[in-house]
Amino acid sequence: MRAWWVDRPGPAGGSPGPLAFGERPGPVPGPGEVLVRVSVCGVCRTDLHLAEGDLAPRRHGVIPGHEAVGRVEALGPGARRFGLGDRVGIAWLRGTCGTCRFCRSGRENLCTAPRFTGWDEDGGYAELAVVREDFAYPIPEAFSDREAAPLLCSGIIGYRALQRAALPDGGRLGIYGFGGSAHITAQLAMHRGASVYVMTRAPEARQLALDLGAVWAGGADQAPPEKLDAAILFAPVGTLVPPALAALDRGGTLAVAGIHLSDIPPLDYQQHLFQERQLRSVTANTRADGEEFFRLAAEIPVRTTTVPYAFEDADRALADLAGDRITGAAVLEVTPAGGA
Repeated sequence: MRAWWVDRPGPAGGSPGPLAFGERPGPVPGPGEVLVRVSVCGVCRTDLHLAEGDLAPRRHGVIPGHEAVGRVEALGPGARRFGLGDRVGIAWLRGTCGTCRFCRSGRENLCTAPRFTGWDEDGGYAELAVVREDFAYPIPEAFSDREAAPLLCSGIIGYRALQRAALPDGGRLGIYGFGGSAHITAQLAMHRGASVYVMTRAPEARQLALDLGAVWAGGADQAPPEKLDAAILFAPVGTLVPPALAALDRGGTLAVAGIHLSDIPPLDYQQHLFQERQLRSVTANTRADGEEFFRLAAEIPVRTTTVPYAFEDADRALADLAGDRITGAAVLEVTPAGGA
């Protein structure tokens, strides 16, 4: 099968780039697994962190990609949840131990021995991928393959971040950074009656935010015109934490949605945390989060803004993501016929 893998972590867009492209042996589904012929795979900022070395690869040559949509092509021993030809999605959370105290208490996102797609095990930047059937998601008919791909991470983690931000119904939500995850999360918040304020450096992203219904959009370092009840930081920029906390009203919460964040400057207790402001991280998601999100996304319905790339251009997609040249979410068309 054709695939991309992390060869030598380094800056996206360099020569040579961090990814290599070529032929790899196709995977074989093990017990309880399904083999998926990948149609499309979203390009997530976590893939960029992995390729550039912000996240150390768990093994050399791992295939990135954890927003993969495709059809079940083969069943491993004992697999019976899906049938051949069923459309499924492969997401970031790939496996948990099921026995630690976090798994037993319904907090499998905090599992002490988790496995992740495109980090621990090969992901969707390939024509074929395997996944445990109990960690795959059926894709609602409301979404095409291309529309569904960003939902598998950008959507699910945005949903989790929105819960962690504790946004009251009808409240004021600030969003810092407006890429693949943020433009989905904004729609979830507005569905709940929220007023959304967007701070991001790309003019095209600010226009997308306004087109989707945000009441205000400004630069990444601008203060919103009103105090916020909650905020979510999607940009992996630690220097945005102090102004985001300062923009919160009393009792407000800032949730940091990324797996990687640059260093946070010193905080001033009175300005940034007093009056019961809170700073929270977001760590992966539970499968229940994913299932709830897909039900809600189909009900709204959420619309994703995608930028398609040929499968052969995965390295260019990562470089464009690094350079903020993508409005919405990038999607690789692994099998072009399925990407519409």
